[in-house]
Amino acid sequence: MNSNDGARSEPTSAPGAYSLSEILSQPQCWSDCLKQLESSKTIDEIGKRFGKSSEWVFIGCGSSYYIALAAAASWSAITGVRARAVPASELLLFPELVLSGAEDFVPVLISRSGRTSEVLRAAQFLTQKKIPSLGISCAPKQKLEKLASLSILLPRADEQSTVMTRSFTSMLLALQYLAASLGGKTELINALKLLPAAAEKLLQGLPAQVRELVYREQFKDYVCLGQGPYYGVACEATLKLTEMSCSYAQCFHTLEFRHGPKSIVGRETLISFLLSEANYDEEREVLEEIKGLGGTTVAIANRLDGRARAAADFCVELDSDLPEYARLASFVFAGQLAGFYNGLRKGFDPDRPRNLSRVVILKEDEERPEHAAI
Repeated sequence: MNSNDGARSEPTSAPGAYSLSEILSQPQCWSDCLKQLESSKTIDEIGKRFGKSSEWVFIGCGSSYYIALAAAASWSAITGVRARAVPASELLLFPELVLSGAEDFVPVLISRSGRTSEVLRAAQFLTQKKIPSLGISCAPKQKLEKLASLSILLPRADEQSTVMTRSFTSMLLALQYLAASLGGKTELINALKLLPAAAEKLLQGLPAQVRELVYREQFKDYVCLGQGPYYGVACEATLKLTEMSCSYAQCFHTLEFRHGPKSIVGRETLISFLLSEANYDEEREVLEEIKGLGGTTVAIANRLDGRARAAADFCVELDSDLPEYARLASFVFAGQLAGFYNGLRKGFDPDRPRNLSRVVILKEDEERPEHAAI
């Protein structure tokens, strides 16, 4: 399959048509969302309301929680302000653990639909505590927008398919843009504006390469590894494989994989490494170690050296001169495509994964319960 086949065409009823279109539309979607943020007054309003806060707490469920992980790491690195991520359920079930010692903090509530039950309950809890919050969603005029003190809305990033792809990366980029704006990082803002063109170039050949890998060998298990800001992205890549292809996939911090989990290493396990630039040498050593144990390895990095290439069965290079944090969202492409093509190979429809729907709405909140991972 040529990587451009159907890349920009209107989706059809074929299995996975929406998912593929949405994955490949990400560069244009990012460009549209960034232009929207630049032209709106939302960023200025958030700065006036929350700009001097001493801590940011990013809250979500499923993919939105993984946005929270990547956004919190990005936030601390970009602004120098303390940030952390928690699942919405953790705030609801163990509020004393989440709020202990927290003063002058900004809760950021993340939900593609603006209707995720646990996120809404978290918003209601914060409202009762008289704690102002920021919401981010891809669906206007939903309950989250009403409950949050201020909201970032990205309707261009919403999807037809059940699984989050462009909404994940677009909301992450929006939060990075917000961090750069509040932190006065003009260079990073300009870099984020250049990212769509770089991502478009990467996506020209990557789909065909991932499809070839997925159809060439059938793997029993999948593992994705990342550190720092890459850990949340690695979690999301793992979830795409689970959702789209009903595959067993796990995620670990890269160096933590040595401490027990490496016992699963074998030819039938595909192990992906999201290699950072800041700690490339240490993470490459784990890649070489796992290759030496007989694992099938994927190395994803901005640029790979000869040692990493020798230790990887499959290589993905972004080959970009943009700052490291500006490139972060692009690291999920390979995982999204692997989940998509593996789902097709196994006879599933990636647009409509089994047991899932677009929104988690708990029985107490609506008459008909739904189950999903967003």
